Amino acid sequence: QVQLVESGGGLVQTGDSLRLSCAASGRTFSGIAMGWFRQTPDKEREFVSCINWISGRTYSADSLEGRFIISRDNAKNTMYLQMNRLRPEDTAVYYCAADYNSGSDFSTPATADQYDFWGQGTQVTVSS
Repeated sequence: QVQLVESGGGLVQTGDSLRLSCAASGRTFSGIAMGWFRQTPDKEREFVSCINWISGRTYSADSLEGRFIISRDNAKNTMYLQMNRLRPEDTAVYYCAADYNSGSDFSTPATADQYDFWGQGTQVTVSS
């Protein structure tokens, strides 16, 4: 198993930025995809962005309009989500996840059931 721990969430205002981090331990990231999802109490977990750990290829949901940037530091086993121009509708619990033996081509949205390991989530609240 891999352990994933998110951090960096908080309360911000519309237009602000946050950087979320996901620190991994227990296993290496070799051969996996990593992703960010978000969830509100009345919705299913929503895809945000994903990254091929080795190549760095990324894909993000079109609905984000380029506001969020996913990245990783493989030496630190840490993934990031830079969140810019935040809006109230971005309010959610944000989760990082790992997808082992991913068949993704990183050109379409992922679904939560593709992912094998999850962090505990970090709350992001954007006030209007």
